[in-house]
This record gives sequence, structure tokens and C-alpha cells, in this order.
Amino acid sequence: MADVIVIGGGIIGLTAAVRLQGAGLAVEVWSPGGPDHTVSLISAAVWYPSYTDYTPQVRRWALDAYDEFTRQAAASVPGVLLRPTRNVGMPVDDLWWAPPGLTVTGTDSAAFVAPMAEMARYLPWLSAQVPVVQRSVASLDEALAEAPLVVNASGLAARTLAGDDAVFPARGQIVLVRNPGLTESVRTPGAYVHPRSSDVVLGGTFEPGNWDLTPSPAVTDGILSRTAALVPAVAGLPVIGSRVGLRPCRRGGPRVAREGQIIHAYGHGGAGMTLSWGCAAEVVRLAIG
Repeated sequence: MADVIVIGGGIIGLTAAVRLQGAGLAVEVWSPGGPDHTVSLISAAVWYPSYTDYTPQVRRWALDAYDEFTRQAAASVPGVLLRPTRNVGMPVDDLWWAPPGLTVTGTDSAAFVAPMAEMARYLPWLSAQVPVVQRSVASLDEALAEAPLVVNASGLAARTLAGDDAVFPARGQIVLVRNPGLTESVRTPGAYVHPRSSDVVLGGTFEPGNWDLTPSPAVTDGILSRTAALVPAVAGLPVIGSRVGLRPCRRGGPRVAREGQIIHAYGHGGAGMTLSWGCAAEVVRLAIG
């Protein structure tokens, strides 16, 4: 019998499971499908607290995750990279999220090194660290019947499983193009360019309340136009395809809290990767005190 069952096989659930197992607990992850069935797979997964408001706790989670991903990159964990990054056309008067080494380069620009997780490689690596069972649930009680503690990392499904009406989707569409050798990430309001090993993630959109998973050709064209203006080197690169994911957002920010035998860990929106390892540490603190 597991000490803890984690509901959800995305980045939040898997990192929590790894940390709980490392703390000596017998862990099992329940997920409707493998990593290919999570929104985490579609994520650009570049460290930056997008659409996330400041709290001391969120800052701690983000910097904890920054440190862990940096350590993993040095250890050659599959899929983890470090990228020189520029934010342009963005305010620099409130850099609450600033990682070590950030440099303000202008009135509206900053440069720093950001971890990136290529999720097609990273999620399988995480999944291999803990027991994962392909299983859907209609109620958290199903897991409570089989373990004394349950971690609810179910993302958008928490709207139903936790009865939380504050949970909502924010549709994100991206475009993937071939990478001719780019290594620098660049971000500005309304557009970003994030080079991975063999492709470049061009984005993106943030559409609260939109559940549509079908890529829009018009949106693709807009992304290609905006990102080419931001980084001319991506103009005309071969397009691999467009992807759509639904970010699991929550009014009021992420919920990471214990409620009896349940630890809730959901509502991270577009900052799941950025907050993941820090939230995982928080889940362990809530589990064992």
C-alpha cells in the first residue's frame, strides 16, 4: 500500500512524487495517460513566472526550482538546458523574480540565464523515477480508499475534483520551427522565441476561458509575424507544426495547501515548470511537517 497517491502525471505531480519518494515515502502516481497526454508536454517550459503575481511563497518556489534545474543541467539530466535569455520591452522596476546573475541592460530590458526543460525528454525521465499507474478518477475518495494521503496535482481537473470554481483554462497556441543553430531565448510582451535542441518554440497566446484545442491558422500566421519582428533569424524557417495547450490557471494563484488527508497542488497556470521543484518541496513539508 502506498503512503501517498499523487493524482496527475504532469510536471507538478511528477516533481512532487519524486520529492516525496526522496523523503522516504512510498509513492504512486495516478495519471489518465503517459506524459504525452499532459499539457506539460506542449509547454515551452522555459523558467520565467509568466502571468504569475508576486507572493513571498511564489518567489521562493521559483528560485528553488531555478536552483534545481541548474543543478540538473550540470548533471546532464535528459532534456534540461540552460539558455541565455533576454527580456525586451518589459518593466525592470519590479524584478521580484530575478534569478542570480540577472543584469538590467536598459530601461525596459534585462538579461539572465534561464533553465529550459525539453518536455518530450524530461517528462519520461521523471516518470521513470516513480511508479506511475494509468488510472483516471472521478473523485479523490477513490485514491483516499487506497492511501492515507493524496496529493491533488490534477491541473484543470481540480475544478471538478476539488470543487474549485476558481480554476479555469487559458488557451495557449505555439508554433514549432526547425532550429538552424539558435541558442538565445528572447521574450517581449505578446511574443517569445525559445530555441531547443532541434526546434524553436515560437509563441504565443494567452486566452483565458477558451477551451478550444484546435490550432488556428490565423493565429499561427500572427505568431510567425510577431516572432520574426522580434528575432529576424526565425523568419522563413521551416514550420514543423502548431500546438495548443490549456494552461491550468486559478484566480488567486496556485493552491498548494493541506486539507485533511489531501494536499492540493494545482492552479500554476503558465508557470508550472518555473514553480515545480519549489512546490514539490512545499508538498513534502505539508506531508511530513
